[in-house]
Amino acid sequence: MKKKWIAAVLAATVALTATACGGADTDTTDNTAKKGGTGAAVFNGQLEENVTIRVLENDTAIEKGYFKELIDAFNEEYKDKGIQAVDANMDQYLDLANDGPYGYGPDVLYQANDIIMKYADGKHILPLPAEEFDCFEQIPDTAWNAFHATVDGTEYTCGIPVNVQAPMLYYRKDLLPADWESAWDEDKDSVPDMIQSWSKMYDYSVARHEANKKQYGYMKSLNDMYFSSGFLFSYGGYIFGNNNTDPSEIGFAAGEAEKGAQVLSQLASAMNEDCIDDTITTNAYSKLADGSYFATISTPDVYSTFLDELTKAYEEQEGLSEWDAAKKAEENLVMTALPQLPSSGDLTDKNAEQIVSKCMGGVNGYAVSSYTKAPNACLEFVKFATSYDMVKRRAHMLGIAPARGDVAKEVGGTSEEIFKNLDAGNIILMPSISAIAQIWTPGQTFFIDLAQDVYRADNEKKYKDLASMKAGLEDMCKQINEAITTLQ
Repeated sequence: MKKKWIAAVLAATVALTATACGGADTDTTDNTAKKGGTGAAVFNGQLEENVTIRVLENDTAIEKGYFKELIDAFNEEYKDKGIQAVDANMDQYLDLANDGPYGYGPDVLYQANDIIMKYADGKHILPLPAEEFDCFEQIPDTAWNAFHATVDGTEYTCGIPVNVQAPMLYYRKDLLPADWESAWDEDKDSVPDMIQSWSKMYDYSVARHEANKKQYGYMKSLNDMYFSSGFLFSYGGYIFGNNNTDPSEIGFAAGEAEKGAQVLSQLASAMNEDCIDDTITTNAYSKLADGSYFATISTPDVYSTFLDELTKAYEEQEGLSEWDAAKKAEENLVMTALPQLPSSGDLTDKNAEQIVSKCMGGVNGYAVSSYTKAPNACLEFVKFATSYDMVKRRAHMLGIAPARGDVAKEVGGTSEEIFKNLDAGNIILMPSISAIAQIWTPGQTFFIDLAQDVYRADNEKKYKDLASMKAGLEDMCKQINEAITTLQ
């Protein structure tokens, strides 16, 4: 969807009246209010005076100190205007639809596109004048699309993109084999083979565990639908039909998606039973730091958490000063693009052509609650938070991949890689429709079963071949469809 289209609907966005979105002064005892409210505030540029904006940020930004820097900088800039931003002090997964009408929700919220956009249908968030933002031309159409919604037949922009989320490979450079340049770099490109190929990563995982039963190569919880689904996409699977807008068509079993399931099963065989549940997701930071794990996958926004754990490990294990430990951690913690996959879907196939790994992704951004009493002040906060300087600072402190092209270029490295993959269609953004909420439980159930199968006795295995994996995926799609239709 092109930027000129966004400009065309801005007039409708700014001119919204009472029927568009809920307003701050809505009587919350009215049934209409609980569906989104009436009396929409218009962004007229007249800043409300002596107001406090409650901002809901994600936990990582709070824990790493970025959010404090953001609100401190904003409050200093706007202190003469009587506007102050504070931490909403709420769970980052708060339900605005249920809590907003009763005054409990935040004024501004920062969340992933699928979370924000589920509030669009109920008019719990305000359409935003995207073209007024200085980031407007810097953010690619793909990211803007994640925050477009059709409400009562009119399309709006309901969020401002800040960063792109996509799985990245994390590994410890100092845990590479001493002979990797001669034994694990067949093409002599000075990049370890296991970083470029899932087949080689599987081989190395097997070899590392055989050499030391307490050590593993690649480790990741398979029950995580967000990460595991990418293996299905790589072989032709998809989420919904018609460019992820038609939930009546569910495509996780499409194409040769079963090959992706086979890859996951093979990877699980080189792990341990922790891959069945959330255990690896929870302990990956500490286990990568203490050397138990060589590699895992996660999103860019948790880079700082991995870095902190590795720094602490170097201090404790090697007696290094905090400065030296931090420097060594930065040298050895690597975040890079996902390895390629064998076209056959068999990690033991040494002659298979290599294909690019696809993955599920998302876009995190800011939205403004329909229930705020200070919409114009909130808009100023979002403009400030999405400015070049603040997004650059966020990238520096948290390791995020900026949605702003100018910041991504400045930051370089993996941010540019993510942009290339997004443009190439290798990052499948979570659909911005409410039906997306129904994919997680059936998907998790299938992937748990797939991981458990590795540890079942041969006569009890459920997924012995590609055909049985295809059937399992088809059953998963059926369950998703039933969940969607039941809630319609």
